[in-house]
Amino acid sequence: MIYLGALEAGGTKMVLSRLDENGGMLERTSMPTETPEITLPAMIEWFLAHPVTALGIGSFGPVDLRRDSPTYGYITRTPKLAWRDAPLLPVLRDALAIPVGLDTDVNAAAMAEAELGAAKGLDSCLYVTIGTGVGGGLVIDGKPVHGLTHPELGHQLLRPDPRDPMPQGSCPYHEGCLEGLAAGPSLQKRWGRPAWELPPDHVAWDIEAGYLAQMCHNAIMSFSPEKIILGGGVMQQDFLIPMVREKTVALLGGYLAHPAVEDGLKDLIVAPGLGIHSGVMGAWLLAKRAIGQ
Repeated sequence: MIYLGALEAGGTKMVLSRLDENGGMLERTSMPTETPEITLPAMIEWFLAHPVTALGIGSFGPVDLRRDSPTYGYITRTPKLAWRDAPLLPVLRDALAIPVGLDTDVNAAAMAEAELGAAKGLDSCLYVTIGTGVGGGLVIDGKPVHGLTHPELGHQLLRPDPRDPMPQGSCPYHEGCLEGLAAGPSLQKRWGRPAWELPPDHVAWDIEAGYLAQMCHNAIMSFSPEKIILGGGVMQQDFLIPMVREKTVALLGGYLAHPAVEDGLKDLIVAPGLGIHSGVMGAWLLAKRAIGQ
C-alpha cells in the first residue's frame, strides 16, 4: 500500500494528512503556524510517526517555485515575518528523505478542482480563496501557471467603492489591492466585527461583492477561464456568489457575446466542487506527481 502525505501550509495553521493512493483519508491533524523553529520539527515528528511514500505541500506564499533556484521551496516575502525566507521544502524533504512536491496553496486547490471538482473535464479554471488573505491559482491547459514567480491575484489593484470607509484597504504593500479590500481581516477592521457576524443586508456585502466582481471581470478579460471557483471563509455566505455574478455581468457591459454571460454566469462563477477539501486533495495530487503517478 502506498501512503501519501498532504500538507496544507497556512498562515494560521498547518493541516497534515495521510491518505491512501486513491485519496482516502487515513489520518489528519492540525497545529498552529508558530515560528519555523517550533512548527517544522513538530510537522516532521508527525510525518515520521505516520510514514508516507511522498509528500505534497500546498503553501501560503509567496513561495519560490523555480527548481533551478538556490532558494527553491522557500517561503519568501510573506507578511508573516517569522516565515520570511523559511526553507519549507528543503527541511521537510531532507528530514523525511522522501520525494516532495510543492506549489502554492491556491494552485494546489485549482489543480484539485480541475481534476476532481467543479472544473473537471475543462482545460482552464481559476480558483480564488477569500479568507485571511486572498489568493488565486490558475490552471491553463491542465497545468498550474507559475510564470515569473506565480500569480498573486490578491494584489491586483481595484477601484474603491465610494461607500467604503477604508478605501485604501489594509495591505502593508499596496494601497487599494484586492486582498487589502476584500480579505476577512480587512472586513473586520473596516466594520468592527468579523464577517460572519455581518447580516446579509449589511452594506459590507454589497461592497464586497463589487470588489470580487471587479476581480472576476479582470480574470475573464485577462485569462478567459472556463470556471472561476470562489472558496475560503468569507465565501461561506450563501448569498454572496449570486451577488458577485450579477455585478460581474454588469461590469462586462455586454462586451462578451457568450452563452455563459447571457445565462448570468451561473455556471462560470461557482463554489468549489470539493467543498472544503480542495486544498488537501491538491496536496495529495502534488504527492502523487512527486512519485510520477
